[in-house]
Amino acid sequence: MRGLHCLLPGLMGMILLLTGGCRGNWDQPDDRKIFRYNEAADISSLDPAFARDQANIWAVNQIFNGLVQLNDRLEVVPCIASRWEVSPDGTRYTFHLRRDVCFHDDACFPESQGRRLIAADFVYSFNRIMHPSTASPGSWVFGWVADTVPFTAPDDSTLVISLKKPFPPFIGILTTQYCSAVPREAVEKYGSEFRSHPVGTGPFYFAMWKEGVKLVMRRNENYFEKVDGKQLPFLEAVSVT
Repeated sequence: MRGLHCLLPGLMGMILLLTGGCRGNWDQPDDRKIFRYNEAADISSLDPAFARDQANIWAVNQIFNGLVQLNDRLEVVPCIASRWEVSPDGTRYTFHLRRDVCFHDDACFPESQGRRLIAADFVYSFNRIMHPSTASPGSWVFGWVADTVPFTAPDDSTLVISLKKPFPPFIGILTTQYCSAVPREAVEKYGSEFRSHPVGTGPFYFAMWKEGVKLVMRRNENYFEKVDGKQLPFLEAVSVT
């Protein structure tokens, strides 16, 4: 479990000690609930399809989720996928998705209410990464998938990925931020501006970004991950300067 989706794994303990779980007044924010960090490199995009540089990866990691993730021991563990199976020949991965994951509230959805994530969202997101028009530097992550119909969604909670041949490291590759779930509605509404108006399922939702100056992400009240029965994130916001 990513826990707080920390920007740096080594900071997890410090964040847990310094933060509380109550929602504060944004007009008078409680500094103990805001994680601030300075980013030396420019953040060029908040679209996970372009999460190539460390600066982008750290920011994207707060807003989006993938099927699986790395824990603080660098082990692959569930995220949106609660479990998965691999076929005996190693070429078919079947992921069973959680049913309590929703996209952030946004104007791209009816009545601006975030909807539940379904398996078809991963089919869309992965095909988008592979499509030449996206020009994503992350297209390499799917270099091992089948040439025809590599991604299928038999139902809303099941995703199947087919490979050309067995490739054991594949499950680890799926932990990269490139493999995050994005909603078709947001990509189609914002087009190229999706890079500066991201909509994901992560512990924080996008609040504001003055490029080269400041990025603010706020606590997602509907986030699905918990630690010891307590809902994450414990932080009220993340502020990047």
